[in-house]
Amino acid sequence: MTRPVRPPNPHWTQLVFRLLPFADAASVDLPLPRLLRLSLFQVSVGMAMVLLNGTLNRVMVVELGTPTWLVALLIAVPLFAAPFRALIGHKSDTHRSVLGWRRVPYIWFGTLMQFGGLAIMPFALLLLGVPERFEIGLAAATIAFLLTGTGFHVTQTAGLALATDLAPEDKRPRAVALLYVMLLVGMMFSAFVIGGVLHDYSATKLVQVIQGCALLTIILNVTALWKQEARNPAATAPDRETASFSQIWQAFVTDGRNARLLTAIGIGAAGFAMQDALLEPYGGEILGLSVGATTGLTGAWALGSLVGFTLSGRALARGWDPLRLAGAGLVVGINAFLLVLFAGGFNAPAMLFAGALAIGLGLGLFSVGTLMEAMSLAKDQTAGLALGAWGAVQATCAGVGIAVGGLLRDGIAAFLQSGEPAASIAMRASGYGTVYILEIVLLLAGLAAIGPLVSHQRHMPRDTKGPLGQPFGLTEFPT
Repeated sequence: MTRPVRPPNPHWTQLVFRLLPFADAASVDLPLPRLLRLSLFQVSVGMAMVLLNGTLNRVMVVELGTPTWLVALLIAVPLFAAPFRALIGHKSDTHRSVLGWRRVPYIWFGTLMQFGGLAIMPFALLLLGVPERFEIGLAAATIAFLLTGTGFHVTQTAGLALATDLAPEDKRPRAVALLYVMLLVGMMFSAFVIGGVLHDYSATKLVQVIQGCALLTIILNVTALWKQEARNPAATAPDRETASFSQIWQAFVTDGRNARLLTAIGIGAAGFAMQDALLEPYGGEILGLSVGATTGLTGAWALGSLVGFTLSGRALARGWDPLRLAGAGLVVGINAFLLVLFAGGFNAPAMLFAGALAIGLGLGLFSVGTLMEAMSLAKDQTAGLALGAWGAVQATCAGVGIAVGGLLRDGIAAFLQSGEPAASIAMRASGYGTVYILEIVLLLAGLAAIGPLVSHQRHMPRDTKGPLGQPFGLTEFPT
């Protein structure tokens, strides 16, 4: 008697893939393993963001004694390359080459810039710690930050464009949404790993961590890029006709409601970003946290952003107004900064971590809500430019906010002489507290700017064919 044949058990990797968020982004043309391999470039971008915005600013302020305003300017330098993301995307769309690749050259040169910046970084930091070589170290650090930041902006813009090329039209939003999830996962993983390695801080360990991240950047991005884009010489033919960037941009800026929406985006982005160069030094100087512990604040922020992204998807799927979602993010951000503000007074590290988590949550809700509104305003032929304008305004205002936050903190500290050895903890926290209060005011102003847009927002049914009626996802999510 023969035994009945049992169907084979599904491979464990298939089970893991089913549990991943946005796993339905896969298709016959772009299976999930290939999509996950492509998403590795987002992991390298997240790793670089953690280094620049988290670990290095804490080390330069606390361990190397670099003025906070100077560190804030260094962190803000890469963000000023972000306004060119729309132009970079347009150039990759219309790239002319006999090789037949549109995205590969941009991803590759972005990777090389990212690697070069991280390769220079440890030597620049060592020179910053030597008073006689401070100017040389500052120049090298500026170059390193600019190369790294510009590199990951170019890599991410072209990489997300490549994902939209590879995915079928009905799967594109969720495919790129999965890539953004991988960015947050990369940030969390990098923050906790780097924080664990630097728990017992030393200059040698810091150099090893940065050099390891540089090498890992090349490995991850080459693995992500390998055999992803097929050569198509017809698509990159030098003699083909393409619309100019200025023509597409002019068509977008003449639209009606865009100015107020972009204003609200800029105010909110600046309000959330002013603390980027201050949160970890605040934890180290005021609450006495270690380098590893303060790096964990970046991980908490990334976790909050991931939760905000997930909640946004569910809320929009249930018919939420995107601008009401953005307003909810601003309200969460206001309460988050209150938690951070009171954490120093109560000497409560747990409250600081909760505040960092809530900042990420609020920023996730605000970013997704305003992005979806930008998508609804865009016409088909200007959708990419609308999202590029969203990213440009957000990143530029975030860069200005970071720089102003550092300058304001140091200016208040110098005015009150809170850096004196005899100054109390409350006096030392005054500069930080002023910045956090200003952020709360900016988020309130963002609510005021969004309010009229919400009141005139046309409710769209869930079966609408526009962007809000589609399964939630992003066709481009600039950092």
